[in-house]
Amino acid sequence: MSQSTALYDIPGPLTRRRHRLYGVLSTVVILALIGWILSLLFDTGQFTATKWAPFTYEGIQELLLRGLGNTLKAFAYASVLSLVLGGILAAGRLSEHRILRWVSTLFVEFFRAMPVLVMIFFIFVALKVQPLPALVAGLTLYNGSVLAEVFRTGVDSVDRGQREAAYALGMRKTQVMTYVLVPQALRAMLPTIISQLVVALKDTSLGFLITYEEFLHAGKLIASNLDYDLPFIPVVMVISPIYIGMCVLLSWFATWVARRERRNPKTKAVELPPPDRGTLLPGGGPPTGA
Repeated sequence: MSQSTALYDIPGPLTRRRHRLYGVLSTVVILALIGWILSLLFDTGQFTATKWAPFTYEGIQELLLRGLGNTLKAFAYASVLSLVLGGILAAGRLSEHRILRWVSTLFVEFFRAMPVLVMIFFIFVALKVQPLPALVAGLTLYNGSVLAEVFRTGVDSVDRGQREAAYALGMRKTQVMTYVLVPQALRAMLPTIISQLVVALKDTSLGFLITYEEFLHAGKLIASNLDYDLPFIPVVMVISPIYIGMCVLLSWFATWVARRERRNPKTKAVELPPPDRGTLLPGGGPPTGA
């Protein structure tokens, strides 16, 4: 019996027709909602050439590209540092030393509960840190604490027998973590890790509140210098698909990784050459050719 039919029965004709009806109705509702939003935009004149002509200017295009580059730079720093911090905190929470475990737990629980914007503002205003380091530090503290829990639960999800078998072979704890537990837990952790990185990418938009010139800040500058009504709507219509595209790309990558990691390659038997004449067979049998 295949995995797709082991847990529930195959849908019958009535169920399939009902599912098709639900799909058609959902499609109609979504298309109607999109049409209603487009009609509102057309009624307010958001698609006129006057409102879209500024985006053809080279200066505005350079401003958007520079903001996008700053967003990706902050995301790159925050993602790498979050992974490193998460691994360190997870190792502390899994430590056998009680003090180290308590300190790591307190650190994780505190920064997971603290709003990201509050941390960024505190670092920027109270500690007088530059916008980029303040943004990266706030994102790192929050996402690193979340990833620490992801790493810890991923390692704990590995069957206990794997750990006991490794210790029985004489491996040290570091070797058990490196060669046994982490490689097996990585398969379950990867989709969640990448999903958390999507959150970090979206949270880079908080940088405009501390005057960091990221993508959203560039859109705000453009909208503030346009001299027609509701200038922020065309700007949002330009930057939103790019944000969505980057997040969808990361989500697709998480799905691809999860699908790839679920593949279990079959182990093939090793073909042994025929024994030479005069050699003993396994088990102490008579030599070949005897």
